[in-house]
Order: sequence, then structure tokens, then C-alpha cells
Amino acid sequence: VLDFILQCFMMIVVIEHVKVLPAECRSKEVVGVKVQNDTSKPNPNEVEFDNLYLDMNGIIHPCTHPEDKPAPKNEDEMMVAIFEYIDRLFNIVRPRRLLYMAIDGVAPRAKMNQQRSRRFRASKEGVELVEEKRRVREEVKSKGGYLPPEEIKERFDSNCITPGTEFMDNLAKCLRYYVGDRLNNDPGWKNLAVILSDASVPGEGEHKIMDFIRRQRAQPNHDPNTHHCLCGADADLIMLGLATHEPNFTIIREEFKPNQPKPCGLCGQLGHEVKDCQGLPREKPGEVSKQVVSSGLVCEQEFIFIRLSVLREYLERELTMASLPFPFEVERSIDDWVFMCFFVGNDFLPHLPSLEIREGAIDRLVGIYKNVVHKTGGYLTDSGYVNLNRVQMIMQAVGEVEDNIFKKRKEDDENFKRRQKEKRKRMKRVNERPAFIPTGQFAPQALGRRGSNPQAIQNPRQAAYEMRMQARDQQNMSPSGSRDTSFTSDGSPSPGGIKRKAENDSDSEPEPEDNIRLWEEGWKQRYYKNKFDVDISDEKFRHKVVQSYVEGLCWVLRYYYQGCASWKWFYPFHYAPFASDFMDIADCPTDFEKSTKPFKPLEQLMGVFPAASGNFLPETWRKLMSDPDSSIIDFYPDDFAIDLNGKKYAWQGVALLPFVDERRLRAALEEVYPDLTLDETKRNSLGNDLLAVGKAHPLCDFVLELYKTNTEEAIDVPPELCHGIKGKLTLEEDAILPGRAVPSPVPLLRDVTYNTAISIRFKDPQFQEDFIFKAVFLPGARKPPPVLKPGDWERSSNGQRWNPKLNFNPNRQQVHLDPSAFRTL
Repeated sequence: VLDFILQCFMMIVVIEHVKVLPAECRSKEVVGVKVQNDTSKPNPNEVEFDNLYLDMNGIIHPCTHPEDKPAPKNEDEMMVAIFEYIDRLFNIVRPRRLLYMAIDGVAPRAKMNQQRSRRFRASKEGVELVEEKRRVREEVKSKGGYLPPEEIKERFDSNCITPGTEFMDNLAKCLRYYVGDRLNNDPGWKNLAVILSDASVPGEGEHKIMDFIRRQRAQPNHDPNTHHCLCGADADLIMLGLATHEPNFTIIREEFKPNQPKPCGLCGQLGHEVKDCQGLPREKPGEVSKQVVSSGLVCEQEFIFIRLSVLREYLERELTMASLPFPFEVERSIDDWVFMCFFVGNDFLPHLPSLEIREGAIDRLVGIYKNVVHKTGGYLTDSGYVNLNRVQMIMQAVGEVEDNIFKKRKEDDENFKRRQKEKRKRMKRVNERPAFIPTGQFAPQALGRRGSNPQAIQNPRQAAYEMRMQARDQQNMSPSGSRDTSFTSDGSPSPGGIKRKAENDSDSEPEPEDNIRLWEEGWKQRYYKNKFDVDISDEKFRHKVVQSYVEGLCWVLRYYYQGCASWKWFYPFHYAPFASDFMDIADCPTDFEKSTKPFKPLEQLMGVFPAASGNFLPETWRKLMSDPDSSIIDFYPDDFAIDLNGKKYAWQGVALLPFVDERRLRAALEEVYPDLTLDETKRNSLGNDLLAVGKAHPLCDFVLELYKTNTEEAIDVPPELCHGIKGKLTLEEDAILPGRAVPSPVPLLRDVTYNTAISIRFKDPQFQEDFIFKAVFLPGARKPPPVLKPGDWERSSNGQRWNPKLNFNPNRQQVHLDPSAFRTL
């Protein structure tokens, strides 16, 4: 859902395409040796960033099992791919103060439920894909089709990218080497402080980053005009960036290109899926398909900057209200907007049935928010805490139109199906026409159409509409506007052939069964009976569901603004209540159990892994997942139902997995804890962040003195030596120390024999448990120059033209084309 929000933002927020100058931003090869660029030079994007934060899981996944290119052959190649990806990002951003790399550690229980669902789904889909490939391969061979020989190789199980596995332990070692190598050899790292928070440190990567920013903002030495750049693929980073209330916050991510074709898993060609493969040969066996090249799949991924300061301007325009009964504060209104987005979907709660983001749910909520503002009398949130009285008024307003929303959804769905059916008919007519018949003005005309008395058209508008639609469909069939069929010199179809598409194979596709029928009377009764197996008259149960959902809303907002309120809390249902059920929620308890602790890494693996991924666990532990006599065998079903819940595809549905009972899980693990080896015990322990600097950094000598004194106390970081960063330092056993070589865990890479860098354990500044991080602009913070045209520009500009500041550099001259240049273009 949040990915869809990101797509919407890309349409309205000024986004800078990253400039990559050939001479400046790419590595070069000299006599076969790869030479890194000098990243200490000015940033070619005309902006200097202070801090770069990497949400590492968004890097690890595409580097280990990419969808758009051949996967690495082994773990060593995966590590090299990760290093190269970080190098490219560093080349683009070039931070001057801090590089913070955060890998997902053990997540809060609320997130573990989603991780469990994803990993069980991945395992189930993997088994189904193998079976489907086998079936289609046999079918194609029986018809005489051609398929490349099946490669016998070990399948990479992406479930190993979870805290506690040997893979993640090895990755942490490799990243320590990478940091040591770059601090010694890359001039751009010379004055940089590097923090590595690996998978042994609890918390999701992006939330560890946000926690660091929050805690530094609360320090008197913090620079309120620090320019942050956060790299990550998740759309919730936009919400998290807004929640920091930092004026200079930019997100860098791979450019989103929708509907990119993916090669077939059997023949490797584009245009069809495994189930539709016909086994047609490639142009030349062993060569990359021309389709793959033309589609851009082999091109290097491009990046974009998303400037949250511009989004803040749009939100300020959208949320500003006149004649309020209270003072308008843009920061508070943005926090309310972030909170309202949670109703349409997040990683911890299912979205409300009546609020679908693709139906304009956020616009609807903003409209209601403005309409009832005089009744609410204030903002919905304050620094991560929710005013439930005011939220109830918003939900009541949504509940009043819930019935109309469901009816409108059904009407829109029927209209969409009708348009798709018409499109299939048009495409069928186009496909039935021989490919050699010319089109346009050279197209042959039927007898009786020539001459001075052509046949009259009965409905000119309808005829014109059908011609436009048919022309558009033809253009959409391939990038060139022609059909995908290509021919050789003798006129026969090329080996690539025509790629059969599922949507053209039949006039209609089977619709998933919908027992709820939200558009018909009695929808609420059917919903609770089918989803919760309770009668609508059970008001006590309905209130329990609503109360749990309200707790979830409060927990999520607290998570975004204050940190994890409880490691144990989770939403105990698969489905959400209706907006009209939000009655008497002001009395719902919103206090969470204090001083809760996260799971240990191996315990989390037991909570999120299916039995098929048990090979990543100790032998006696994995038996608990498969032994029929295990006391927790019910946590690991071999098969499970997926409720499509009104959707079309299985990946959109709800995985009906049993929730893990923490007490039963811990009781079962007590019996197998003694079986852990020393290495497994180490992987099962919680770790610390690593802070590393090079010899030129002012902090280097200070840390070196700590090692010489061999102190066991935690020492404060002198903020004047580290750009205002505060925290606690403690010595580590396996530290990177000057004069001590840094061995490479990857045979492909060389050891750092002459090392001058140093590392030490780092801990964020600590606060009392009831401390509140204020969600405000800090004193001295300066907003970037505005991009949007002022509302009163025409009245106050004396006829001058508005020149928007579309780039990071506000002084860059904008290029304007005169009318003749526009005509030429």
C-alpha cells in the first residue's frame, strides 16, 4: 500500500534524477584494474550531504537474488555485489560527516507477524513454482517445443536474510572488512565517521536509523541544518522522514519503473510467464535475448532523489485551513496526515475495508479532517500520542458513508470489467488480421466503400471512439507501436515468436468467490461471520477487535515518533473492523507494558520461519518444526489457506496462519537451549553498534587512547570531535586497530595489510523511559528555498515571471525556450 503512496508522490513531488557524470561518478578500469573515483571531490549533483543512512536490507535482497539479471553464483559474489552497490551510492551522495549502515535486527512482535506471513508465503510459492515449472516443461516437451537444459543448482533461500543465520553473521564480518578497507583506501571516507548496526542489534533497519536521528536531535550540540540522505526501497521511509521534522531530508532510491517485463523462468524470454510458455527457441542459444536488451533489463539501475522539503510544501498547501478555532501549526497537521495514512495500510495493521488507497482514501480522510475540524477543536496527534476523542469523530464521518463507498467500489469494478472486455474484443480483431496487410492511408478498403457514394456511418461518435481505442491498443502492443511478431529475411516468423498473453486468451477470467458482497444489504453481518466466525450481535467481541485496532494505531504512531513502545504487542486478528464500529474508543487503554525485551535471534527464527527453512536452525531446534510429537508443531503448517478477501491474486490475499504463542514457544525452547554450540550461542546473542573512523578523523586519537588505557567504563563521545554526535563508547575485543591487518573474509578481495583505521562499540544516548521526543522544528533550523509558486504571486510580483527552484542548487540558471525552440522540439 505504501508503495502506491510513493508512486503518487512521484507524480507531484519534485524529484531530482541523480546526475552521474561519466568522468566523475563511475569507476574506471586501467590496464584491467578497477580504479575507484575520488569521492572527496564536490558532489556533481550540486548538493553536499552531511549524513548518508543505508537501510541495508533494501540493498542485500536485490544483490543476492536480483530479478533483472543473473544471480551471483555463490556467497562471495553476493558480498562483492553488496560492496559495489554501496560504493555506487556513496559515489552519488558523497556524505561528509557520517555513513550509517543499518541491517534489520530482531523486529518487534507486531512486525514479526508480517515477516512470518512473508516467509511462509515465499516457501509455499517456491514449492508451487517448482511444481509448475516441472508440469509446463513436460507439457512443452510433449508438444515438441524447445527449452534450454534445466540447470541443476542449489536454490538460494532468501529466508536466510534474517537475524541469527550464518549468512547474516558472515555478512556482518564482511561489512566490517569493507568499512576497514574503505577507511584506509578511499579519500572520500577520510573525514567520515561510520556506524555499522548489524543484524545482532535489535530493531528494523530504518527504525534504528530514525532512533539515532531522534536521539541526536535531542542533544544540545546537534546541528539543526544537517542535510540527511536516506537510501531505501520502502515507501514508509517517506513517512519516517516527515516524522523527523528535519528541514533537509532527502531520500535516494532506485527509479521506479512500473510494469517492467520479467524473463520467463523456463525459456528466459520476455512477454509471458511460466504457465504460458510455449518453448519457442531463442535467437541464438546462449546469447542474451534481443528482447531483454531492448527492454533495458541489462542496463545499470538509475537512482532518483525524493526531496521531502517539497512534499512538505505541498502538504502545507493542502492542509492549511482558515478560521480555525485554534492556531494553525503546519508541523502538527503533517503529523496528523502521517497518522491518517496508517488507516489505509501499514506493516503492522490490516487496512480498514472501506479505505482503499487506490480509491482516493487519503483524499477522503483529508476532506473529512477539514470538515470536522471545528468539531474536533484541535489536532489528532501530538509528538506520537493520539487524541482518541478526535479520532472517533473522523471515524464516525467515514462510517456514515461506508455503505456508499462499497456500492461505488462495485460500480467501478463492473465498469472496469466492461472496458477490459471491450479491449479484448478489439485486440482479438487486430490479432485476427494478417500481419502483412498495410494500415493507415494505404490500408485496402472493402468493395462498395470506394466511389462517390460510400456507405453512411450510423453512429459517427461511436465509430470514431472505436477507431481511437483500436489505434491506442495497437500502439500499446509493443514499444514501436507494431505487433510483437518479427520476421526473418525469408518472411518466416523469427524464433522468438509471438508471446501469448493471458488476458487475450479468453473473453473472461474466473472471478474469486466473494461471500461478503459488501455492496449488498447485510454486509456487516456476513463480514463478521465469515472473517471472525462471530455474529454481529456479539458487540463485546466487536468492541474487542476495535480496541485492539486502536491500540495498534497508537503503537504504530508511537513507533514512528518515539521508538518501540512495546516489543511484545501485536494485533491479534487477521482482519480489521469497520470505521462505523469505532464507538466509545476514547476509553480504550493506550498504555503499553514497559521494559519489554526483544526476542533473541534464534528465537525469532523459530517465530517467523516455516519448517522448509529449518536448515538455518540448530538440529534439535528444527525438529520442533517437523516432529509430529512436538509441542509447537501447530505453529508450522505445511499448507495454509489464503483468503483473497475480495482481491484477484494470491499475493494480495490474507495468509491465515496461526499466531505464535510466545509462552508456549519459550517453554519448548527451554528444552533445546542446552544443545547450542558456542558459535550458535554467539549468533543468538544481542550485539552492539560499531563506530569506525580513519586516521585523519579527529576522533581517532581519542579512541586509540581509550584502548591504551584499557578502560572498562563507557565513555562519552566528545561531540566537538565528531560533528556534534553524542553517545557512549566501550572497547570491543575484535576491534579494527591501527597496525593490525584487516583480513578479507572474501577470497576474491585482498587483505588490508597496512591498516590505520580504528573501531569501537557505540551506543546511542539514553533517556528515561517516559521521555518524549518533541516533533517540532528545532530552533535555528532553516527551511530550504520554496519550490511552489506563492499563492499571491500574480498580485505581488508586478508582472514578473515565477522561476521555480527545481534543483538542489537554488542559484542554478533555469533554461527557458522561446516559441521557435518549442516548435522545433
